[in-house]
Amino acid sequence: MTTPNGPASYFPAIEKKYGQPIAHWQELIRSSPLTKHMELVAWLKQDHGLGHGHANALVKHTLDEGGK
Repeated sequence: MTTPNGPASYFPAIEKKYGQPIAHWQELIRSSPLTKHMELVAWLKQDHGLGHGHANALVKHTLDEGGK
């Protein structure tokens, strides 16, 4: 098994800390009317209580996948 690199390396900690699968957070990001990276990060932090690093990793990974 290979260890994930980049934003995905945060995923196990995100799932453990916030109790939701990554797909849940990606769906929230995709359904948000916000489109800019830092707007989405700020929204996840303010409205959903995520830490900066976790929010940033989720947004980057989702946007890199073509999520918005």
